[in-house]
Amino acid sequence: MAKKVVKPAKSTEKLVGKSEKPAKIIETTEKHVQPQFNLALVGHVDHGKTTLTERLSGKWTDTHSEELKRGITIRLGYADISIYKCDKCNFYTTKPKCIKCNSDASLQRKMSLVDAPGHESLMATMLSGAAIVDGALLLVAANEKCPQPQTKEHLMALQISGMKNIIVVQNKIDLVTTEEAIKNYQQIKDFLANSDYKNAPIIPISARANVNVDVLVKTIQEKMPIIKQDLKAQPLMLVARSFDINKPGMKPKDLIGGVLGGTVKQGIFKVGDEIEIAPGFMTEERNQKIWTPVKTKITKIFSGGVPVNEIHPGGSMALGTTLDPMIVKSDSLTGSLVGHPGQLPPVHSQISLDTHLLERVVGTKDEEEVKPLAKKEVLMLNVNSAATVGIVLDPSKKNTTCILKKPICANPGDRITISRKVGDRFRLIGYGILK
Repeated sequence: MAKKVVKPAKSTEKLVGKSEKPAKIIETTEKHVQPQFNLALVGHVDHGKTTLTERLSGKWTDTHSEELKRGITIRLGYADISIYKCDKCNFYTTKPKCIKCNSDASLQRKMSLVDAPGHESLMATMLSGAAIVDGALLLVAANEKCPQPQTKEHLMALQISGMKNIIVVQNKIDLVTTEEAIKNYQQIKDFLANSDYKNAPIIPISARANVNVDVLVKTIQEKMPIIKQDLKAQPLMLVARSFDINKPGMKPKDLIGGVLGGTVKQGIFKVGDEIEIAPGFMTEERNQKIWTPVKTKITKIFSGGVPVNEIHPGGSMALGTTLDPMIVKSDSLTGSLVGHPGQLPPVHSQISLDTHLLERVVGTKDEEEVKPLAKKEVLMLNVNSAATVGIVLDPSKKNTTCILKKPICANPGDRITISRKVGDRFRLIGYGILK
């Protein structure tokens, strides 16, 4: 196996053209409030996550060409929503005008929706999404028996990741009779009974027909608490996407630096800040894969599609940088952490874990017993927004040692989810605490 090497960070200031200019800053007003909460939509494939995202935000998040072709979400999708309340009607909506009395509604809060894939082969992306959110909507289709395999697996993933705030959305009630909807509702209650979410609200809706969506919006406002922000801590951002936004054929002098998308977990980033990204980007030298942390500068910050001067924790956002666009293309920096130079957690090419395995393999038909980890076993590991492959060197329960195919940037005490190959795909089997 080729040895993994992590080189010291280097600056990429001179890798892009000189035409990069700071964005014109729009002062924050009620219309440009920064989202302070990340809300994930999770659940089995085709249970209506992307349709509900569009209903709430007006944005269709399946924009990748392969997603449109296959009709499923492959990458994490993002959209911001604002929650308004009409004081006259006590009606909750995502529009500034009340649809009942046409009065002006008052802005209650703004949040970002994260549309996570439900397809069974995309569990790593869903787990990456679970790491960057503060609450979740678990979608269950009323016209299918509950629970479906990925419904079980996603609920377990939320539980393992420590998620406290969830609302269950019983979608597609327009496709069933009243008796069938009640039967499905009871199936959901029975499914949640032995989980951490036995008292979670269950809201029947039809996202397609816009039925009861106002009740869901009201429940989100009432049940999803405002997250206390740590603004004085060293700033830390989780990278969930990375982009090259330049069009083919652009002249070198007109190139725009790479863009990083994700969420800020703590602290404040400002336009003009020097930042470091780790583990960084991968290159190959002498048949060895080498990950190189990089330093760059923030040229723009976007929140809700609006340029702002600084960004706080909560909500999806994007940083414009002076990075070479080749470094960021095709989500190549996804899973990295961003912070001030010298302030990031350590980079690990080998880790030791205190492991906690489930009793049964969730999501499989037979739910077979989870066997202990074995030496040289290949695992999928997720931490923060990163996904990597680990090969077990020492399977000891209190000191499971793995060598990583792709290094991670993480602190001791961070929780790492563990998935193993069962049949033709990786299944969630537990988690470990990084030592």
